[in-house]
Amino acid sequence: MTTKQDMREIQRFQTNREELVERISQILREDGMIQPLPGLHLARSSAPTTLLHGTSIPSVCVIAQGSKEVLLGESRYRYDPLHYLLTTIELPSASQVVEASKERPYLSLRLELPPALVSSVLLEAGYIPSKKRTDARAVAVSPLDGNLLEAAVRLVRLLDAPDEVPVLMPLITQEIIYRLLIGEQRDRLRYLAIPGGYTSDIVRAATQLRQNFDQPLHIEDLARELGMSVSSLHHHFKAVTAMSPLQFQKRIRLQQARRLMLSEGLDATSAAFRVGYQDASHFNREYKSLFGIPPMRDVQRLREEKLASQDSSLRG
Repeated sequence: MTTKQDMREIQRFQTNREELVERISQILREDGMIQPLPGLHLARSSAPTTLLHGTSIPSVCVIAQGSKEVLLGESRYRYDPLHYLLTTIELPSASQVVEASKERPYLSLRLELPPALVSSVLLEAGYIPSKKRTDARAVAVSPLDGNLLEAAVRLVRLLDAPDEVPVLMPLITQEIIYRLLIGEQRDRLRYLAIPGGYTSDIVRAATQLRQNFDQPLHIEDLARELGMSVSSLHHHFKAVTAMSPLQFQKRIRLQQARRLMLSEGLDATSAAFRVGYQDASHFNREYKSLFGIPPMRDVQRLREEKLASQDSSLRG
Protein backbone atom coordinates (compact mmCIF):
# COMPACT_ATOMS: atom_id res chain seq x y z
CA MET A 1 0.00 0.00 0.00
CA THR A 2 1.35 3.40 -1.02
CA THR A 3 1.25 5.94 1.80
CA LYS A 4 1.02 9.72 1.54
CA GLN A 5 4.70 9.89 2.52
CA ASP A 6 5.56 7.51 -0.33
CA MET A 7 3.59 9.65 -2.75
CA ARG A 8 5.40 12.79 -1.60
CA GLU A 9 8.78 11.08 -2.09
CA ILE A 10 7.79 9.90 -5.57
CA GLN A 11 6.66 13.41 -6.49
CA ARG A 12 9.85 14.95 -5.08
CA PHE A 13 11.97 12.50 -7.06
CA GLN A 14 10.09 13.25 -10.30
CA THR A 15 10.29 17.01 -9.76
CA ASN A 16 14.04 16.85 -9.17
CA ARG A 17 14.60 14.65 -12.18
CA GLU A 18 12.65 17.03 -14.41
CA GLU A 19 14.71 19.93 -13.11
CA LEU A 20 17.93 18.03 -13.79
CA VAL A 21 16.79 17.34 -17.36
CA GLU A 22 15.92 20.99 -17.88
CA ARG A 23 19.16 22.36 -16.44
CA ILE A 24 21.49 20.02 -18.34
CA SER A 25 19.50 20.64 -21.54
CA GLN A 26 19.95 24.39 -21.13
CA ILE A 27 23.67 24.09 -20.41
CA LEU A 28 24.38 21.57 -23.17
CA ARG A 29 22.36 22.50 -26.24
CA GLU A 30 24.51 20.37 -28.56
CA ASP A 31 25.75 16.80 -28.24
CA GLY A 32 29.04 16.45 -26.42
CA MET A 33 30.64 16.57 -23.00
CA ILE A 34 31.82 19.51 -20.90
CA GLN A 35 33.41 20.06 -17.49
CA PRO A 36 31.84 23.29 -16.25
CA LEU A 37 33.29 22.90 -12.75
CA PRO A 38 36.36 21.00 -11.52
CA GLY A 39 35.42 17.33 -11.26
CA LEU A 40 31.90 17.82 -12.65
CA HIS A 41 31.22 16.46 -16.15
CA LEU A 42 27.98 16.87 -18.12
CA ALA A 43 27.10 14.86 -21.22
CA ARG A 44 24.45 14.93 -23.94
CA SER A 45 23.72 12.63 -26.87
CA SER A 46 20.70 12.83 -29.18
CA ALA A 47 21.18 9.26 -30.48
CA PRO A 48 22.59 5.94 -29.26
CA THR A 49 26.35 5.77 -29.64
CA THR A 50 28.84 3.15 -30.73
CA LEU A 51 31.07 1.57 -28.11
CA LEU A 52 33.49 4.19 -26.78
CA HIS A 53 36.71 2.99 -25.14
CA GLY A 54 38.33 4.98 -22.37
CA THR A 55 39.46 4.97 -18.77
CA SER A 56 37.04 5.02 -15.85
CA ILE A 57 38.14 7.00 -12.80
CA PRO A 58 36.63 7.04 -9.30
CA SER A 59 33.32 8.82 -9.77
CA VAL A 60 29.54 8.62 -9.51
CA CYS A 61 27.35 9.06 -12.56
CA VAL A 62 23.67 10.09 -12.48
CA ILE A 63 21.52 9.97 -15.61
CA ALA A 64 18.76 12.55 -16.00
CA GLN A 65 17.36 11.06 -19.22
CA GLY A 66 18.11 8.03 -21.41
CA SER A 67 20.28 5.07 -20.48
CA LYS A 68 23.85 3.87 -20.85
CA GLU A 69 25.81 0.65 -20.67
CA VAL A 70 29.35 0.17 -19.36
CA LEU A 71 31.45 -2.87 -20.25
CA LEU A 72 34.14 -3.98 -17.83
CA GLY A 73 35.89 -7.14 -18.94
CA GLU A 74 33.03 -9.49 -19.77
CA SER A 75 30.57 -7.79 -17.37
CA ARG A 76 27.91 -5.30 -18.48
CA TYR A 77 26.38 -2.58 -16.31
CA ARG A 78 23.31 -0.75 -17.55
CA TYR A 79 21.89 2.27 -15.73
CA ASP A 80 19.21 4.91 -16.24
CA PRO A 81 17.41 7.75 -14.37
CA LEU A 82 16.45 5.33 -11.59
CA HIS A 83 19.99 4.04 -11.02
CA TYR A 84 23.46 5.48 -10.51
CA LEU A 85 26.85 4.07 -11.52
CA LEU A 86 29.74 4.04 -9.05
CA THR A 87 33.36 3.51 -10.11
CA THR A 88 36.05 3.20 -7.46
CA ILE A 89 39.25 2.37 -9.39
CA GLU A 90 40.91 3.88 -12.46
CA LEU A 91 40.73 1.17 -15.10
CA PRO A 92 40.12 0.65 -18.84
CA SER A 93 36.48 0.25 -19.80
CA ALA A 94 34.07 0.78 -22.67
CA SER A 95 30.66 2.43 -22.68
CA GLN A 96 27.82 3.35 -25.00
CA VAL A 97 24.60 5.31 -24.82
CA VAL A 98 21.83 2.81 -25.54
CA GLU A 99 18.72 4.98 -25.19
CA ALA A 100 18.56 8.49 -26.68
CA SER A 101 16.72 10.48 -29.35
CA LYS A 102 16.47 14.05 -30.59
CA GLU A 103 13.21 14.45 -28.70
CA ARG A 104 14.58 12.85 -25.52
CA PRO A 105 18.39 13.08 -25.59
CA TYR A 106 20.63 11.22 -23.19
CA LEU A 107 21.63 13.63 -20.39
CA SER A 108 23.94 12.85 -17.50
CA LEU A 109 26.33 14.20 -14.90
CA ARG A 110 29.44 12.58 -13.52
CA LEU A 111 31.19 13.71 -10.35
CA GLU A 112 34.76 12.67 -9.62
CA LEU A 113 35.39 11.23 -6.15
CA PRO A 114 38.90 12.08 -4.89
CA PRO A 115 40.05 9.36 -2.44
CA ALA A 116 41.37 11.99 0.00
CA LEU A 117 37.95 13.64 0.18
CA VAL A 118 36.21 10.28 0.61
CA SER A 119 38.61 9.56 3.48
CA SER A 120 37.82 12.85 5.19
CA VAL A 121 34.07 12.22 4.97
CA LEU A 122 34.60 8.74 6.38
CA LEU A 123 36.46 10.20 9.35
CA GLU A 124 33.80 12.85 9.96
CA ALA A 125 31.12 10.16 9.80
CA GLY A 126 33.01 8.16 12.43
CA TYR A 127 33.29 5.07 10.28
CA ILE A 128 35.45 2.28 11.75
CA PRO A 129 36.77 0.09 8.93
CA SER A 130 36.41 -3.67 9.07
CA LYS A 131 39.61 -5.71 9.20
CA LYS A 132 38.07 -8.43 7.06
CA ARG A 133 39.97 -8.94 3.79
CA THR A 134 37.49 -9.12 0.93
CA ASP A 135 37.20 -8.17 -2.73
CA ALA A 136 34.98 -5.40 -4.09
CA ARG A 137 34.23 -5.07 -7.80
CA ALA A 138 35.36 -1.65 -9.03
CA VAL A 139 32.07 -0.84 -10.81
CA ALA A 140 28.49 -1.21 -9.60
CA VAL A 141 24.96 0.02 -10.33
CA SER A 142 22.46 0.80 -7.57
CA PRO A 143 19.00 2.38 -7.26
CA LEU A 144 19.12 6.18 -7.05
CA ASP A 145 17.43 7.51 -3.91
CA GLY A 146 15.72 10.89 -3.64
CA ASN A 147 18.31 12.49 -1.35
CA LEU A 148 21.22 11.65 -3.66
CA LEU A 149 19.29 12.97 -6.68
CA GLU A 150 18.41 16.19 -4.86
CA ALA A 151 22.07 16.78 -3.98
CA ALA A 152 23.00 16.28 -7.65
CA VAL A 153 20.40 18.85 -8.68
CA ARG A 154 21.77 21.38 -6.19
CA LEU A 155 25.24 20.80 -7.60
CA VAL A 156 24.08 21.64 -11.12
CA ARG A 157 22.19 24.71 -9.84
CA LEU A 158 25.57 26.18 -8.87
CA LEU A 159 26.26 26.76 -12.56
CA ASP A 160 23.76 29.63 -12.36
CA ALA A 161 25.42 31.01 -9.22
CA PRO A 162 29.21 31.08 -9.82
CA ASP A 163 29.82 33.23 -6.73
CA GLU A 164 28.49 30.41 -4.55
CA VAL A 165 30.69 27.68 -6.09
CA PRO A 166 33.78 28.10 -3.84
CA VAL A 167 31.73 27.66 -0.67
CA LEU A 168 28.87 25.37 -1.66
CA MET A 169 30.45 22.96 -4.15
CA PRO A 170 32.75 21.34 -1.54
CA LEU A 171 29.81 21.00 0.86
CA ILE A 172 27.51 19.44 -1.76
CA THR A 173 30.28 17.11 -2.93
CA GLN A 174 30.81 15.96 0.65
CA GLU A 175 27.07 15.41 1.01
CA ILE A 176 27.00 13.28 -2.14
CA ILE A 177 29.88 11.18 -0.83
CA TYR A 178 28.08 10.83 2.50
CA ARG A 179 24.87 9.75 0.74
CA LEU A 180 26.87 7.10 -1.10
CA LEU A 181 28.54 5.96 2.11
CA ILE A 182 25.22 5.35 3.84
CA GLY A 183 23.68 3.75 0.76
CA GLU A 184 23.77 0.35 -0.89
CA GLN A 185 27.32 0.72 -2.20
CA ARG A 186 28.86 1.92 1.07
CA ASP A 187 31.31 -0.98 1.37
CA ARG A 188 32.51 -0.61 -2.21
CA LEU A 189 33.10 3.14 -1.83
CA ARG A 190 34.93 2.66 1.47
CA TYR A 191 37.58 0.62 -0.34
CA LEU A 192 38.39 3.78 -2.30
CA ALA A 193 39.69 5.41 0.86
CA ILE A 194 40.59 2.72 3.38
CA PRO A 195 43.95 0.95 3.22
CA GLY A 196 44.00 -2.77 3.83
CA GLY A 197 42.09 -5.65 2.31
CA TYR A 198 42.58 -7.34 -1.02
CA THR A 199 41.00 -4.48 -2.95
CA SER A 200 43.68 -1.99 -1.91
CA ASP A 201 46.34 -4.50 -3.00
CA ILE A 202 44.70 -4.70 -6.40
CA VAL A 203 44.59 -0.90 -6.63
CA ARG A 204 48.36 -0.93 -6.14
CA ALA A 205 48.76 -3.62 -8.79
CA ALA A 206 46.53 -1.74 -11.26
CA THR A 207 48.46 1.48 -10.64
CA GLN A 208 51.75 -0.25 -11.41
CA LEU A 209 50.33 -1.77 -14.59
CA ARG A 210 49.08 1.64 -15.75
CA GLN A 211 52.36 3.37 -15.01
CA ASN A 212 54.51 0.66 -16.64
CA PHE A 213 52.15 -0.46 -19.40
CA ASP A 214 54.93 -0.45 -22.03
CA GLN A 215 57.15 -2.79 -19.99
CA PRO A 216 57.05 -6.61 -20.01
CA LEU A 217 54.65 -8.00 -17.40
CA HIS A 218 56.43 -10.11 -14.78
CA ILE A 219 53.47 -11.43 -12.86
CA GLU A 220 55.63 -13.38 -10.38
CA ASP A 221 57.48 -10.20 -9.35
CA LEU A 222 54.24 -8.27 -8.98
CA ALA A 223 52.69 -11.00 -6.86
CA ARG A 224 55.78 -11.19 -4.67
CA GLU A 225 55.76 -7.42 -4.12
CA LEU A 226 52.14 -7.60 -2.96
CA GLY A 227 52.81 -10.60 -0.72
CA MET A 228 50.50 -12.81 -2.75
CA SER A 229 50.83 -16.00 -4.76
CA VAL A 230 50.42 -15.77 -8.52
CA SER A 231 47.11 -17.65 -8.39
CA SER A 232 45.85 -15.43 -5.56
CA LEU A 233 46.80 -12.28 -7.49
CA HIS A 234 44.96 -13.51 -10.57
CA HIS A 235 41.88 -14.41 -8.53
CA HIS A 236 41.61 -11.14 -6.62
CA PHE A 237 42.59 -8.95 -9.59
CA LYS A 238 39.81 -10.41 -11.70
CA ALA A 239 37.33 -10.19 -8.82
CA VAL A 240 37.92 -6.42 -8.60
CA THR A 241 38.58 -5.41 -12.23
CA ALA A 242 36.77 -8.20 -14.17
CA MET A 243 40.05 -8.71 -16.07
CA SER A 244 43.27 -10.64 -15.61
CA PRO A 245 46.44 -8.55 -15.13
CA LEU A 246 47.48 -9.40 -18.71
CA GLN A 247 44.09 -8.36 -20.12
CA PHE A 248 44.27 -5.14 -18.09
CA GLN A 249 47.73 -4.31 -19.46
CA LYS A 250 46.62 -5.14 -23.00
CA ARG A 251 43.65 -2.76 -22.78
CA ILE A 252 45.89 0.03 -21.51
CA ARG A 253 48.42 -0.58 -24.29
CA LEU A 254 45.83 -0.61 -27.05
CA GLN A 255 44.13 2.55 -25.80
CA GLN A 256 47.48 4.32 -25.57
CA ALA A 257 48.39 3.19 -29.09
CA ARG A 258 45.10 4.55 -30.39
CA ARG A 259 45.81 7.88 -28.69
CA LEU A 260 49.31 8.04 -30.20
CA MET A 261 48.02 7.38 -33.71
CA LEU A 262 45.32 10.03 -33.33
CA SER A 263 47.27 12.76 -31.53
CA GLU A 264 50.81 12.25 -32.84
CA GLY A 265 50.08 10.81 -36.27
CA LEU A 266 52.07 7.60 -35.70
CA ASP A 267 51.57 4.64 -38.01
CA ALA A 268 50.38 1.35 -36.51
CA THR A 269 53.83 -0.25 -36.34
CA SER A 270 55.42 2.74 -34.59
CA ALA A 271 52.55 2.98 -32.12
CA ALA A 272 52.77 -0.75 -31.42
CA PHE A 273 56.45 -0.57 -30.48
CA ARG A 274 55.92 2.59 -28.41
CA VAL A 275 53.39 0.84 -26.17
CA GLY A 276 55.42 -2.34 -25.70
CA TYR A 277 54.50 -4.70 -28.53
CA GLN A 278 57.41 -6.52 -30.19
CA ASP A 279 55.34 -7.95 -33.03
CA ALA A 280 53.30 -5.58 -35.23
CA SER A 281 51.08 -8.35 -36.58
CA HIS A 282 50.24 -9.43 -33.02
CA PHE A 283 49.35 -5.82 -32.22
CA ASN A 284 47.11 -5.59 -35.30
CA ARG A 285 45.22 -8.74 -34.32
CA GLU A 286 44.65 -7.61 -30.74
CA TYR A 287 43.69 -4.08 -31.84
CA LYS A 288 41.07 -5.44 -34.25
CA SER A 289 39.76 -7.80 -31.58
CA LEU A 290 39.16 -4.87 -29.18
CA PHE A 291 38.08 -2.06 -31.52
CA GLY A 292 36.49 -4.11 -34.31
CA ILE A 293 38.61 -2.95 -37.27
CA PRO A 294 42.37 -2.68 -38.05
CA PRO A 295 44.31 0.24 -36.50
CA MET A 296 44.67 2.64 -39.44
CA ARG A 297 41.09 2.13 -40.62
CA ASP A 298 39.90 2.80 -37.08
CA VAL A 299 41.95 5.99 -36.81
CA GLN A 300 40.71 7.20 -40.20
CA ARG A 301 37.12 6.56 -39.12
CA LEU A 302 37.61 8.48 -35.87
CA ARG A 303 39.12 11.44 -37.73
CA GLU A 304 36.24 11.51 -40.22
CA GLU A 305 33.71 11.37 -37.38
CA LYS A 306 35.47 14.27 -35.66
CA LEU A 307 35.44 16.37 -38.85
CA ALA A 308 31.76 15.57 -39.43
CA SER A 309 30.96 16.60 -35.87
CA GLN A 310 32.85 19.89 -36.28
CA ASP A 311 31.07 20.63 -39.58
CA SER A 312 27.72 19.93 -37.96
CA SER A 313 28.52 22.31 -35.09
CA LEU A 314 29.53 25.08 -37.51
CA ARG A 315 26.35 24.67 -39.54
CA GLY A 316 24.30 24.70 -36.34
